[in-house]
Amino acid sequence: MSELSVPVVEGAEPVLEVRGVTVGFAGVIALDDVSFAVAPRAIHAVIGPNGAGKSTMFNVLSAVYKADSGSVHFNGTDVTRLHPHQLAGLGVARTFQNIALLPGSSVTENLLLGRHALMRPDLTRPWLRRAHRTRRRHFERVQEIAAFTGLADLRATPAGELSYGDQKRVEIARALCVEPSLLLLDEPAAGMNAHETEAMAQLIRSIRDSLAIPILLVEHDMGLVMGIADRVTVLDFGRRIADGTPVQVQQDPEVLRAYLGTSSNGDASEQTPISDPSEQTPISSPSAPTSDPGSRQANPLQPTQEA
Repeated sequence: MSELSVPVVEGAEPVLEVRGVTVGFAGVIALDDVSFAVAPRAIHAVIGPNGAGKSTMFNVLSAVYKADSGSVHFNGTDVTRLHPHQLAGLGVARTFQNIALLPGSSVTENLLLGRHALMRPDLTRPWLRRAHRTRRRHFERVQEIAAFTGLADLRATPAGELSYGDQKRVEIARALCVEPSLLLLDEPAAGMNAHETEAMAQLIRSIRDSLAIPILLVEHDMGLVMGIADRVTVLDFGRRIADGTPVQVQQDPEVLRAYLGTSSNGDASEQTPISDPSEQTPISSPSAPTSDPGSRQANPLQPTQEA
């Protein structure tokens, strides 16, 4: 992947703040007074068992759903009642779990769709000249982003002919074409094999480290989450039950109860963990504590390590 040069955004204030968000559907509380904050240049993961409220939260953050109470603030601005296109105009871009590319169009053409909102013609120049200059400028930027995301050799390939992993990469590249200040990733590793997941982890790290773009992701792959996240928020039955570093979350009794179904006396109940530890993808993390293989297998939140 090539490098893109962008200014690093400094500052201690959170990029995104969720304050007491509650959402209900027909009397069922999907989110119950949830609060958390995403720091600048951070990879922040939202996890939880099935039905925890992750998708609802993600849709609130991308303005698809409206909160019944509480608020969402992006760079200090209350965006709770904005529409999706207004939120995108402020610099929030998202991907979806299900791939939504134009299969018959090339990678370049798919990426150019992400530039649509930025294509404002210069009315001070003759029409044909300004149209050419505008298209060339956006085309060059698309080529840079394609190179950064490892798609340089696939730019002319129809999206429908790409592997699943490369199609997911195009989804992220198209979101980067919006020039976002915050990137929302909805299960970026869903359906991927081990090699594709490792490549995705490297790409997500590169977006944070090289582009200084904070990332909020929802993901079921605990190996991926615990290997790349700077901070993790855990939801269970619509409530926030933990918020901290990956190590802190892995050791939190409430989180272990939610995933392993342990009772108050420490015995395991019949609840099934959200993912089989044997199916997790080993993502290396220098900060992850080491333990014997048996303890890792017993905890679905602990990333596995290759022998």
